[in-house]
Amino acid sequence: MRYALAFLLAFLFNPGASPQDAPLFRSGVALVRVDAQVTGRNGRTIEDLTADDFAVFDEEKQQKIAHFGRESEPLDLLLLLDVSGSMSRSLQLLAAAARGALKQLYESDRVSVMLFARRAEVREDFTSDFSGVADWLRDAVQDRSLGAGTAINQAIVTAAAHIGKQPVRGRRAILIVTDNQSLNYQVTDEDAVKALYRADAVLNAIVIGAFAHPAPPIRPRGANPDFTPADVLKLAQQTGGEALAGGKIGETFLQMVERIRARYNIQYAAPAPDAEGFRRIRVELTTRKGATVRARAGYYATH
Repeated sequence: MRYALAFLLAFLFNPGASPQDAPLFRSGVALVRVDAQVTGRNGRTIEDLTADDFAVFDEEKQQKIAHFGRESEPLDLLLLLDVSGSMSRSLQLLAAAARGALKQLYESDRVSVMLFARRAEVREDFTSDFSGVADWLRDAVQDRSLGAGTAINQAIVTAAAHIGKQPVRGRRAILIVTDNQSLNYQVTDEDAVKALYRADAVLNAIVIGAFAHPAPPIRPRGANPDFTPADVLKLAQQTGGEALAGGKIGETFLQMVERIRARYNIQYAAPAPDAEGFRRIRVELTTRKGATVRARAGYYATH
């Protein structure tokens, strides 16, 4: 039997996450796929684990791992860069570090670049020419043709649509680099998350400046409710990715690419559901006490 699986993503360590809040991933195969990140007490990724180091539970019943991998699965990575005026210096530093950061990718991986301000446009389509992308970025980050302003959520929707058009080759990730300062017009966080669900893409973020969720907006009488603040920290969490503070942007970029590439891919056969609805996943380590596992919290199953 084949199921249409809709994967519901959230961090396992977030006990407040609910099925209603978690992201939805769609698949047409009867395998449940879990991308897991494992970090030690020092926050660094642990990259030498095997299938025997993991235990996966579906509705508290342990499942046999049907596929396990890390290096073998190709990655499509879309760099989504905020080129609004406040980001200029940070993007120059990121471009300078791009060659070293992208060297961590494999020949089977691909990178695309999309720039955004008021509008978002693809500037480099998916390619494995990482040196060429690094060279191109030095000039691209000076682009001022995309209008005044910062429309983060619309950019994420556009990026998700672009990556969703690609043939499914393996994992998909979007890395947004922004100061997280935006008022979105009629494009809510929910809209952005739904677009990411449809594309089967995980959002990761490097945030320049204040690394915090935006304060709830103060709405004076007569304010337009269609304007909402962006929050890439929230979107990254909801889709199973992570956000890092920009700090030394070159070092952070290198670290983020490493962490995206180092995730484990775990798959198991979907149990025949008793009923349609949400099924919880739990991923544990059988070794490495003190390590942290970040993975999806479950999925929706339908006949």
